[in-house]
Amino acid sequence: MTDTDPAAARPAAATRTVAVTGASRGLGAAMALELAARGLTVGCLSRKGIGSEEGPVPAELAARMVTIACDVDDPQSLRSALAALVERTGGLHALVNNAGIHRQGRSESFEPDDFAAVLRTNALGVFAACQAAHPHLVAAGGGVIVNIGSHYDKMGVKYNAAYCASKAAVGAITRCLAVEWARQDIRVVDVAPGFTLTDLNRSHMDDPRFRAFIERAIPRGRPGEAWEVARFVAAIVVEDIPFLTGETFYIDGGQAIAN
Repeated sequence: MTDTDPAAARPAAATRTVAVTGASRGLGAAMALELAARGLTVGCLSRKGIGSEEGPVPAELAARMVTIACDVDDPQSLRSALAALVERTGGLHALVNNAGIHRQGRSESFEPDDFAAVLRTNALGVFAACQAAHPHLVAAGGGVIVNIGSHYDKMGVKYNAAYCASKAAVGAITRCLAVEWARQDIRVVDVAPGFTLTDLNRSHMDDPRFRAFIERAIPRGRPGEAWEVARFVAAIVVEDIPFLTGETFYIDGGQAIAN
C-alpha cells in the first residue's frame, strides 16, 4: 500500500469487513447499522451472538451483518470470533472496539473487584481485541482500529475512578499501538464520545436535574445522539486516511473545551 494514491489502493467498501464489539445494543448497534448502510460487511460481536436488540433491521442491511457470539473478557473468545468472521467473509479490514461496562461508587468504599472488572472489560478487552485482530489486518495489507473511549478520560468525575481510569487506558493503548503498528499500515484511533443518548441510558438522560446539567454544561445544549457518533466512526473506517493515526477525537458537543 502506498500513500500516493490511497483511493486507488484501498478495496471498495463492498469488499471490506469490519468487526464491531458490543454490537447488539446502544452505540454498538448504531455503529453496526451505519457501517452496513455504507456497504461494508459487519461482524456483529456480542455476548448473546445476536443482532440489534433495538428494533427490526432493514433486510438490505441485515444481509451484510454477520452475528457471532463473543465475550471480550476472554481473549480466546475474541480470537475465535474474529477467526470465524474471517472464515465467513474472507478477511478483516477494520475493528471497532465498542464493548464496555460502567460501574460507579464512592471511592473510599468501591470494591476492588468491581474496579478490576471495569478495567478488565474496558481496557484489557480492548487490548486483547486489538491483538486478536492484528494478524488478520496484516494479512489484509493493513486496516484501521477504532477504539471507543470517553471524554471521561481526562476529567475528574466523582464516583467514577474506575471508569475514568479505564477510558484513559484506552487512549494510551491507542497511542502505543498506533506507533508500534504504523509500518504495518495499521492505523489506531480513539473516538471519545461525551454524553450520548441511547436506549440504554434514556431514563437517566431524561431525568430533569440531569437534563438541566446537560443544557448548562454542553454548548450545544443537549446530549449527543447515537447516530452522530456512529456517523463519525463510519467516516473514519470508510475513508481510510493513511496519515490519520494515534489521536483521540472528542465528540462531545464542545463540552470539554468549554469547561
